[in-house]
Amino acid sequence: MSSPYRDFNAQIIDEFRAKGGKGVAHFGDRLLLLHHVGARSGAERVSPLAYFDDGERLVVVASKGGAPDNPAWYHNLKARPEATIEVGAESRSVKAVEILGDDYEQTWARVTAAMPNFAEYQTKTSRRIPLMALVDPSTYR
Repeated sequence: MSSPYRDFNAQIIDEFRAKGGKGVAHFGDRLLLLHHVGARSGAERVSPLAYFDDGERLVVVASKGGAPDNPAWYHNLKARPEATIEVGAESRSVKAVEILGDDYEQTWARVTAAMPNFAEYQTKTSRRIPLMALVDPSTYR
């Protein structure tokens, strides 16, 4: 059975691949495709996510539009942090690491300055919206 959310994601994924990851819908060039494994199901999933390029890491925001709960991909990455991303026409392996503490505060400020919609989403929920860094698994300790 299809849902509007799954249909929307499928359309975004198709557009991403057709355009080589550039100029996709309202995301522009700040969209990646996250390939992750379901924490409970073990099934491979693909989630289109806006990202912030933070130098040596790409940051994704577990906003879920300000919903009261975290998105499934966040739980999947917490359980299995090894993932693959498509950025532009390139695919690469990453490790997901949650951003915490002072790093969270500083990174949140940079992310919301560049993408203010995330600050708006934070006003819609009582949970602290998590930030995940996607890093090169060979250099992360």
